[in-house]
Amino acid sequence: MQLSYFHVAADVPDAIGAPDGPDAAVVIDVLRATTTIAWALHNGAEAVQAFADLDELRLQSRNWPEQSRLLLGERGGQMLEGFDLGNSPVAVIPEVVQGKRLFMSTTNGTRALQRVRDVSVVMTVALPNRLAVAQRLLHDKPERLWMVGSGWEGTYSLEDSLAAGALAEALVASGAQVANDELQAALALWAQWKHDPEACLRVASHGQRLTRLGNHDADFSCCAGLDQLSVVPTQTEPGVLRAIHV
Repeated sequence: MQLSYFHVAADVPDAIGAPDGPDAAVVIDVLRATTTIAWALHNGAEAVQAFADLDELRLQSRNWPEQSRLLLGERGGQMLEGFDLGNSPVAVIPEVVQGKRLFMSTTNGTRALQRVRDVSVVMTVALPNRLAVAQRLLHDKPERLWMVGSGWEGTYSLEDSLAAGALAEALVASGAQVANDELQAALALWAQWKHDPEACLRVASHGQRLTRLGNHDADFSCCAGLDQLSVVPTQTEPGVLRAIHV
């Protein structure tokens, strides 16, 4: 398995569907979209449907029964007006999400999902389901795996690279090969912070941004919780993620 990491969606090469393109893609948005997705599916959501465009989200959600849907959204870290939830993993508790489809749009994570939605296998990873995703990949054995960070409004983010390094560590230990410098750097970042990932999340610029917006201690703790979930959010139709358990 050859592993590559791209900091943001715009860095992803135009090779999806080509002979040298990826067999699988993993999207990362630690603060907070892919953490929220993992916990929502773990807690019984029917699916998470991701949208980069808010108008499209509103249009598609109207086709779903009102009692069976929730709208999740944020821009700039703050909940969108008229939505049911923002983008917090601690808010998607079973009593709220059980059996419901979550229509989701965030500042960064849903853009990355949009970029790789045509790859044959698409998953999302965060620190809480890092090992589950690694186990799934080691079972499936894709030849070329692309990890895609979400960044912050098109720029590099420390926390997504941390998670890329965490996932890569588990894969490299079982024989996967690192294919680009971005992932080598992510592995070094994980080696530095693996014993206190929450500290890395808090020192990251987006972590500092969340701190300025209010008390997000519960979110930080949840997003930093390593290897707590067995769920692998997996795209089953374009933009729609469902739970696969390992």
